Amino acid sequence: MEKKQTVKVPMIALRGLTVFPSMAISFPVNRQRSLEAITEAESSGGQVFLVTQINPQTPNPEQKDLYKIGTLCIIKQVLKLPGNVTHVIVEGQERGKLEEIWIKTSTDFAKITTFDQDFTDEPDDYLKAYMRVVIQNYEQYTKYVPNSTAADLLSSVEAASKPGKLADLISAGLEISFERKQKILEILNPFERLEAVLEVMQSEKQILTIKKEIESKTKARIEQNQREYYLREEMKVIQEELGDKDGIGADAAKYRKQLEEKNPPEPVQLAVEKEIARMLRIPVTSPESNVSRSYIETLLSLPWSETTQESFDLAKAERILNEEHYGLEKVKARILEYLAVRKMVPEERPTILCLVGPPGVGKTSIAHSVAKALDRKYIRMSLGGIKDEAEIRGHRKTYIGAMPGRIINAMKQAGTINPLMLLDEIDKLGVSYNGDPSAALLEVLDGEQNSTFRDHFIELPYDLSKVLFMCTANSLDTIPRPLLDRMEVIQLGSYTAQEKLHIAKDHLIRKQRQQNGLTAAQIKFREDAIEEMIDGYTREAGVRKLERVIGEVCRKTVKAILAGEKKSVTVSAKNLESILGKRKYLKDAIYKEPQIGIVRGLAWTAAGGTTLSIEVNVMEGEGKFKLTGNVGKVMTESAETAISYIRSQAKAFALPANYYKEKDIHIHIPEGATPKDGPSAGITMATAILSALTGHEVYNDVAMTGEVTIRGSVLPIGGLQEKVLAAKKVGIKTVILPWENEKDLTEMNEEIKEGMEFVLAKTMQDVFRVALVRGAELWK
Repeated sequence: MEKKQTVKVPMIALRGLTVFPSMAISFPVNRQRSLEAITEAESSGGQVFLVTQINPQTPNPEQKDLYKIGTLCIIKQVLKLPGNVTHVIVEGQERGKLEEIWIKTSTDFAKITTFDQDFTDEPDDYLKAYMRVVIQNYEQYTKYVPNSTAADLLSSVEAASKPGKLADLISAGLEISFERKQKILEILNPFERLEAVLEVMQSEKQILTIKKEIESKTKARIEQNQREYYLREEMKVIQEELGDKDGIGADAAKYRKQLEEKNPPEPVQLAVEKEIARMLRIPVTSPESNVSRSYIETLLSLPWSETTQESFDLAKAERILNEEHYGLEKVKARILEYLAVRKMVPEERPTILCLVGPPGVGKTSIAHSVAKALDRKYIRMSLGGIKDEAEIRGHRKTYIGAMPGRIINAMKQAGTINPLMLLDEIDKLGVSYNGDPSAALLEVLDGEQNSTFRDHFIELPYDLSKVLFMCTANSLDTIPRPLLDRMEVIQLGSYTAQEKLHIAKDHLIRKQRQQNGLTAAQIKFREDAIEEMIDGYTREAGVRKLERVIGEVCRKTVKAILAGEKKSVTVSAKNLESILGKRKYLKDAIYKEPQIGIVRGLAWTAAGGTTLSIEVNVMEGEGKFKLTGNVGKVMTESAETAISYIRSQAKAFALPANYYKEKDIHIHIPEGATPKDGPSAGITMATAILSALTGHEVYNDVAMTGEVTIRGSVLPIGGLQEKVLAAKKVGIKTVILPWENEKDLTEMNEEIKEGMEFVLAKTMQDVFRVALVRGAELWK
């Protein structure tokens, strides 16, 4: 072979592909550098140098990332396909050794040295014989891969007259990795290349022979399985003819017997009989068979007429409620009223009660007590986080893995058609692309519709009219109005400190002693210790945290007794800190003296009431207003409303005419990490702003809550009991409330109001008279 002269041509780096001389191939081009190389080649004779990357994953290969030997090709055609895809068809001409790469703008050029690819002389007899052996081996190879490109190249292979060309044509048709093909490409001697090709073919033939044997054995095994399946099906037919002692007919007989014993309504009987007949026609191995069985078993396990005998003993019900719950007098009274009406009119559709209140105030346990008082089965269903309507109504049984919804499953669990079903956390329902579960509950909680409730799985009307539904929620804001309209809401307020003390003494301590294996002699709690736990280690509306703190004390006592350190423990306020550590909550004490620009507000949270010190600074400036403290949109609008009201009354408040142009107002609500929102801080912010602008002090033992309008009216708010409790806890003596909240104040427990003065305000002047130190003098 003779070397040809060195040339410089555009270059394309190939990923996972090796091109041989005399080989025509089409491949997609994606990289911009490669597209530019094709454009350059088309404009300069169509020659392009194709060389394979060592690692196909390299995005922008350099010379060290490429093999040294490639193929100089001629571009035959460039195809622009839909989707901005470019395909190029090339034909290999001769081998080339990559000497150097030049990068011109965005195109790669290669300096290559080309070689003659074959002997120039006529092959001798030995070489001809060797070529014939190679061709015969290739013909045998194509029989193992009949659908590959190897068979298409057979005619070209048989016509090859030179050993080098023969080796290249065969290499192009072999189904081997690009690395192995590259090794063949790099063999420059035609005879040695032919030897390498023969060796590879013989190795591949052996591998394909073994593969064929494995496939043959696998096919035989599959045929055996099919034969066994056919025989089993024949066996089933024979068993049916003989009475089917042990086959699917036995299951059908069992279902028919259960159906006869249960004696459900006629539509249910017909549906079960129809499904049994369908089940007998379905092959056991079919997924439909399991769905059919599940459907039959669901219908047979549901209560259709089974009931439990209700108790309407009001004295017993009152005793159970009082034993298990301290306080909550209004809630207990409403439940007893409900039981009395049920006793007088048993057939009347039951009212759906919704208990709304902060976490831990006993909503779920009240429902359990009602079920106990009525002698009804108790079923609790948590709705928190449910986003799929199918969770309520079930899936249609046409789907593989279909199952009934939670309502029907709860009825199966109850085993009776008149249980008490608690729908817990109904305000936590979600909505997704799978439907709105709250919409599905509209039928469940509607007394006019739930006698014919349809679950998608059972596809039969099911009577829920005898079920006593109760719901619980922390807030009414997220419950859809149509759903809320079907329920009677009973509000549960926060517990007072005295109520928590009684609950701890009568219930929580006894419960935690039992759970930790202690006796009354081993651990005793003094009253001052319980009060300290309520005040210094918990901050909640309910008693869950208090129970956990009592449990912690019990666990530490168990450890001390088992370690031999103590025989018994008496917990008091003095030694409580040594058991639980430092107080977690310090008293939010009021200021000792009246302040300018600082007013105590009252707020409601999901964990109960709290107080907020609203601070206002007035500075020389350009009339700017800033509100900080992680506040929401509604509270921001309340602050703007308060500023507008004060500005409109500037003359009455003896404020300078241009104060709003010369003063900057900054309102800050401390505890900036806690989100705050709502309109009830409106009168508090208005008072603080006026105090800061006029320099009048605000009484330090006064707190207030209420929404303000731009005309100075005071509007009502919610969560009054929780707010008053929070005010009392920090030592507030006077609370200013909207006059429309007088009804809520009247209904409040006297224990909460003891020692406090309440002022009902209609306008902001009423607020200023009481809150400002000289208010009565300034606004007579």
